[in-house]
Amino acid sequence: MSGGRLLFDEPGPRARRRTRAATYLTALALLALLALAVRQFAANGQLDAARWQPYATWPMWRYLLGGLWSTVLAAGVCAVLAMAGGLVLALGRLSPRRPVRWAAGGYVEVVRTIPALLLVYVVLFALPRYGLDLPLFWKLAVPLSVSNAAAFAEIFRAGILSVERGQSEAGLAVGLTRGQTMHLIVLPQAARRVLPSIVSQSVGLLKDTSLGFVVSYAELLYSGKILANFNHLLIQTYIVVALVYLVVNASLSKLARTLEARQAGAARRAAAAASGAPEAALHA
Repeated sequence: MSGGRLLFDEPGPRARRRTRAATYLTALALLALLALAVRQFAANGQLDAARWQPYATWPMWRYLLGGLWSTVLAAGVCAVLAMAGGLVLALGRLSPRRPVRWAAGGYVEVVRTIPALLLVYVVLFALPRYGLDLPLFWKLAVPLSVSNAAAFAEIFRAGILSVERGQSEAGLAVGLTRGQTMHLIVLPQAARRVLPSIVSQSVGLLKDTSLGFVVSYAELLYSGKILANFNHLLIQTYIVVALVYLVVNASLSKLARTLEARQAGAARRAAAAASGAPEAALHA
């Protein structure tokens, strides 16, 4: 079972046709809007070469790349914290102890309904009133980690449940404790299966770092705002920033699709080998 199928059922032929039709219509609508925007930009002189020339210089890109590095740093720290918290929550939801299951489940269900922006406002405005004024970086990292931990918890839980029950039973049969079985047998297999989903969730987390704009953390979007105020090239600056986000997120999305395709291929080869299919069938 590939990571992308852990949380959703495989769509049928009719659903796939509707999805393709909706995709084509959406693409056409977006192309029409893009053409209209380009026409308006040209009519107002926003496409003049002089307005774009500053972005052919290294100082501009050095400043924006500094903002991109701050974005990647925040996303990386939040991803590590959120995955650690998500794993603990996933194990809690699968615990045989009812109070632990209820506490972990309650956290996941409640936090998933709260916008990340609201959590940022809590850390930014509410906590300082009670004497807890976090450093600037953590005013962004803490709420994003709290929010994304709930999403990672569901990914890890789905991965653990996808591992065949016989794996756990085999570990218990050879004398391993429940914890050892989970740590040595189940979790390594679950982690491999959910890796594409983890990368996909990390793409969303990277985009969420744009909330650093609220706390004045110098991530990419906030750096773009400062730059636009300095050079008075608002449209050009935000288009360049959007393109940087597009390249980074598209690269991560491509990585997730590649990992999912490799896992699907490995699963097919394993199934063919288990059924005794000839080697030629593996390349059909």
